[in-house]
Amino acid sequence: MKQKSFFYVLVVLLILTVISAVISNLELGNTTEIIMILAAIKFLIVAFYFMELREAHVLWKALLIGCLTLFTGLVIII
Repeated sequence: MKQKSFFYVLVVLLILTVISAVISNLELGNTTEIIMILAAIKFLIVAFYFMELREAHVLWKALLIGCLTLFTGLVIII
């Protein structure tokens, strides 16, 4: 793992966390969808970078993205 790319990924994760915290404090009504999408993006970043899933078989990548999409979609619908 390169230190420079590690720092960039960490900064992106922190920025996404701050954005989701700011959105949750806004009184715009139902912001659950936006927060869930940001959480899904953060999950994918962690899975592909820190768990080194980017080097895994295509099947595992598809299963992860499919399950995440299904779970996020169900939570947003409910």
